[in-house]
Amino acid sequence: MSVTETTRFSDLSTSPIRPLSQTEVKSVLSDLKDWSKDHPAIARLLGGSDPLKDFIVAAFSLSPYLRDTARIDPGLLARALDAPILPMIEDAIARARSAWRADGGEVTEAVLMTRLRIAKREVAFLTALADLARIFDARKTTALLTDLAEAATSAAFDYLLLSAHESGKLKLPDPAHPSEKSGLIVLGMGKLGAAELNYSSDIDLVVFFDPMADIAVDPMEAVETFSRLVRRLIRIMQERTADGYVFRTDLRLRPDPGATPLAISFDSAMLYYESRGQNWERAAFIKAKPIAGDLVAGAAFLKGLTPFVFRKYLDYAAIADIHSIKRQIHVHKGHGEIAVKGHNVKLGRGGIREIEFFVQTQQLIAGGRVPALRLRATEPMLHELAKANWIDKGTAKELTEAYWFLRDVEHRIQMVRDEQTHLLPETEAELKRIAFMLGFEDTAAFSAKLVSVLKTVERRYAALFEQEAKLSSETGNLVFTGQKDDPDTLDTLKRLGFERPADISRTIRTWHYGRYRATQSVEARERLTELTPQLLRVFGESKRADEALLRFDSFISGLPAGIQLFSLLGNNPALLSLIVNIMSSAPRLAEVIAAKPHVFDGMLDPGLLAELPTRAYLSERIEGFVSGARHYEEILDRLRIIAAEQRFLIGIRLLTGAITGKQAARALTHVADLIVAAALKAVLEEIETAHGKFPGGRVVLVGMGKLGSFELTAGSDIDLILLYDHDSEAFESDGPKPLDNMKYFTRITQRLIAALSAPTAEGVLYEVDMRLRPSGNKGPVATRITSFAKYQTEEAWTWEHMALTRARVLCGDESLVQEAGDIFRAVLGRKREAAKIAKDVAEMRHLIDQEKPPKDIWDLKLIAGGLIDIEFIAQFLALMAPARGVPQPERAMPTGEALAVLGAAMMDPNDLDTVQRALVLYTEISQIVRLCVDGSFDPKEAPAGLIDLVCRAGDSPDIRTLEADLKQRSKAVRKIFHALVAKP
Repeated sequence: MSVTETTRFSDLSTSPIRPLSQTEVKSVLSDLKDWSKDHPAIARLLGGSDPLKDFIVAAFSLSPYLRDTARIDPGLLARALDAPILPMIEDAIARARSAWRADGGEVTEAVLMTRLRIAKREVAFLTALADLARIFDARKTTALLTDLAEAATSAAFDYLLLSAHESGKLKLPDPAHPSEKSGLIVLGMGKLGAAELNYSSDIDLVVFFDPMADIAVDPMEAVETFSRLVRRLIRIMQERTADGYVFRTDLRLRPDPGATPLAISFDSAMLYYESRGQNWERAAFIKAKPIAGDLVAGAAFLKGLTPFVFRKYLDYAAIADIHSIKRQIHVHKGHGEIAVKGHNVKLGRGGIREIEFFVQTQQLIAGGRVPALRLRATEPMLHELAKANWIDKGTAKELTEAYWFLRDVEHRIQMVRDEQTHLLPETEAELKRIAFMLGFEDTAAFSAKLVSVLKTVERRYAALFEQEAKLSSETGNLVFTGQKDDPDTLDTLKRLGFERPADISRTIRTWHYGRYRATQSVEARERLTELTPQLLRVFGESKRADEALLRFDSFISGLPAGIQLFSLLGNNPALLSLIVNIMSSAPRLAEVIAAKPHVFDGMLDPGLLAELPTRAYLSERIEGFVSGARHYEEILDRLRIIAAEQRFLIGIRLLTGAITGKQAARALTHVADLIVAAALKAVLEEIETAHGKFPGGRVVLVGMGKLGSFELTAGSDIDLILLYDHDSEAFESDGPKPLDNMKYFTRITQRLIAALSAPTAEGVLYEVDMRLRPSGNKGPVATRITSFAKYQTEEAWTWEHMALTRARVLCGDESLVQEAGDIFRAVLGRKREAAKIAKDVAEMRHLIDQEKPPKDIWDLKLIAGGLIDIEFIAQFLALMAPARGVPQPERAMPTGEALAVLGAAMMDPNDLDTVQRALVLYTEISQIVRLCVDGSFDPKEAPAGLIDLVCRAGDSPDIRTLEADLKQRSKAVRKIFHALVAKP
């Protein structure tokens, strides 16, 4: 039944539950008859034979608590029979929230306690009946119970603050609204924070205060004053009186509860979490929500705590740590095999906690990078995890359905006697009570459904967490203790694919002795011990397994710590395979990982290899990561971190063959574009803060070379030109430290170069080359747009116009972007003398041959007929196009695309095909080589895996065949270059 503001219990068309027994029915009818004497509504109910009567009788027979509540207050039942349900509940919650207000009479603590307990009784009674009637589902029930808890806590807190103010202990900014600007916050944790309270739940609270709010009359007594206030809050909420209780209240989730006061200052809390906070506390704070006190201060506190809960670097050790908590729950609570009678639906196998851990662990892993994964509630988070491809939609649907079914079971268990228990009854008679409350015909049907749900949850949970490693596995013995090699272990290593098992055994013993920093801690060695069988199996499957494992040994020997990495690899077998690939083929990537382990963070994204790194994809991730930065240096550090990560991930895609070399080039260029634009924005803001704005000032950045033509490789530097303009009559900026025009725009350029290329703890963004600006190194670093136009029109050499064919405006003022583009088109659109251009191009290529001769055939850029020849062909065609009447490209584009546009009209089709095929081959090989090694590629010295990758990139069966193919293609390209330039 869908619930509305007018829904009544009398709307029931049939009773969804059946009574426990006929004996219970007679007893309930007897009670109803007694109550009907004073309540006509109950008399009318008894006089009829409609579904409502059947339902009330069944509900009271199944739940002694509901029956006792009606016995205490029959008028509540009478009102419930006639009035709309939801308004009654909402009215009770509203009365709870305003219970602290005097409203004409004095409100004592006893009066407040009575008001809150009556409101709790009404809400509990009505929500239970509506839930059993299936008018409410568990979502609605949990939400209303949470609303009540928030209202009651807020009312009690307002009362206590006002009381302390009136007694002279506190000085409130606004006694009419005690909590506002008080700096005293109450955080609801767990199910309270997530709006998922169960029927007989206690509430987990943490109380902090901001000393800067200055409400304590005696600041030295602030901690004691606020702690005393919290003790009174606990009494108000949980002390049992003749009217019952409101909520059992637990404050043990505060920092180090055995040694800290009940109320803790903001600074002390922050210091604790930053220095000693544990992973279980991070998990707990995922659901934290300000529910009482100064809500604004509470939100600010949680925002400040975000870096602790959701780390910008993923903390993979948290996975094992969280899992250990779950294992401890099984050990201490005694839950193992799935059963029905006596099963704990919260903590047992397949229970509610496993679903919550399933969600929270992934939030801890990814929430720092993906803000959408920071929600408090379980169901919305399952949807977000599916939306982000961390889990499939089927898993999300199964776990969502399982979660709410188990919450329904939990509620029925607690509705029986209002006990905070999650244990199903041990006896058949009592289990039948739960089955009937859920609408099942008998315990067998209920048991079958429950076991099915528990197994579903356990299966999904086990797939995520429970990959147990054993030293003696199906592979054979793998023992690395003691001083001597274990003979069986050597046999196992040989079977796994290692040619030098004794060397491998000795290496692994070195790990376990803790001789490296990465293996010095007990925890790190334990993780590595668990990981070793899997590690050896995967390394054994690679070519030259010994070499790959020894490179991994070299890698971990340089790590400052190992627990993070070992936990990551143990929980992600696919990443282990990938790291073997890296160790066997890509020393440069291995060095990146060793220097910056956080680059692994993005590799947990399930869509990494399936999703192309488009500009939109990269922009979303870069902007999301940088958005939380608060000052200039933090922005730059975040740019360095995310740039390193995204370049690494693009490299991983290329390494695994998920993208081509051409796609990698474009993606690396997109990263550079976005990073440079963000850096320029930060620099401009910094300059404007110090020196103000320059009247009419406009700036654009122009990318040249491979940056301009979308052809960056891993490790490429970037060629930039900064162009600017300003009001001609302006002479200085308008800030506190004004600068003249030359100094102002020069300062911008210098700060930008420093931002991009200065070495820091987080590394360097890009090496910047600005030699392509007018007059090269002799000219100013920033160029006014009019000077740039004049230079390009009157003074520039042919090689500078060749470079201009790859000029692309990256970012900056829109109007200046247009002007720069107009200049590019005007300069490149001029008709040129063919003989002069051909002569200049030929001379320049000859000069490069003389000054930078290639080392060997693998020097693909410099070899005769290599990349430079092909780039010169495309640039020559671009400069000659206007004289030939061929339309020029509207914008800079990759060399291959430029050839396709210009070559179709200006080259022999066979020559064009030859050049384009050679370009594709060179690009694929160059991208892989630049990714995997620094410096040149030498097949004699290259790692085994890199040879395979280069052959794959060149579509050749072996390196000799590929080398012969390169010689043939480069010779053909050089011949086409000479023919084209000699005969323009």
